Parts: sequence; C-alpha cells; structure tokens
Amino acid sequence: MKKSIFLPLFWLAFPVLLSAQQITRFAVVDMNKVYTAFFRESRAVRDFEERSARVQADVDRMTREIQDLKSAQSNAELQGDNERAVRLENEIYKKNEFLKEYYKLKTAELEDQKKKLSQSSAFLEQVYNELRVVAESEGYVMVINLRDAKGILWYSQTIDITDKVIQNLQSKSGR
Repeated sequence: MKKSIFLPLFWLAFPVLLSAQQITRFAVVDMNKVYTAFFRESRAVRDFEERSARVQADVDRMTREIQDLKSAQSNAELQGDNERAVRLENEIYKKNEFLKEYYKLKTAELEDQKKKLSQSSAFLEQVYNELRVVAESEGYVMVINLRDAKGILWYSQTIDITDKVIQNLQSKSGR
C-alpha cells in the first residue's frame, strides 16, 4: 500500500525536483572581435579602413612637417637668426595646435563611423540570430557583450562563445 502511494507522489514531485536543480547559464561574447573577424570584408568596412588610413597618413605628414620646422628652427638659432627662429616657433605652435584638433576631430568621427558600422541593422540581425542559435544549442539563458559589461571582473573562457558565433557566421556566408 505504501509503495503504491509513494510511487505516484514521486512522479508528481520529480519535475519540481528537476526544476529546482536547474542552473542558470550565462555566456559572454566579444562583439568587437565578431565585428573584426566577420564584418571586415564588407564594402562599408573597407571604406572605413581607407578613411582611417587617410587620416593616419595626414597625421604622419603633419608630424613630419612639424619636425622639419623644428629642425629649421634649430638651424636658425644656430645661425643667430632670432627673427626667423621666433617666426618658426610660432608656426610650429600653430601646426601643433591644428594637429591636436585635427586628430581629436577625426578620431571622434572614425569612432562614430565604426560604432554605426557595428550597429547596422543587417549586421546586428545576422549576429543576433547566430548568438541565439549558439546560446540555445549550448544551453545559455543570457549572453553578455564582454566590452559593454563593465561589472564583469572575471569569467571562464568556457562561457566565451565569440569564436563559435564567428565560425557560424563565416560558414553561413560561404567563407
């Protein structure tokens, strides 16, 4: 009699016991790495990289000009041409200030463009679909962007699904 009551009660309580033992699993993904590895080959990214290279070339050119002016200033000082040395010093100061502003402005523009690229709806939709597929197949209930999660002090590499997402994206795009 006891056995016949115990067995149905056990089967009724079994799902409750299982759900009480369920562990919530989290994963992390490095969206910057996904962007770099997968989205890099698109036309928009190539345009961004070309623009970034042009800005760097401009900065390098202006830096060389400033160095040349400093060299000319040193020569003027050695020759005792104080008027020319002062004029060159003023020009160096103006070019340095312009370079600082140029660099600050162009860096902000490039960062904004990069952010827009990585947040484009088509790209994000594709990435989020793959995140969902990988997370669901691995049993994760939440995926956190590693770069935006400032509260993460440590995590195990076993929960980093970045490479799996990249592999899925690349295999689906035929790369």
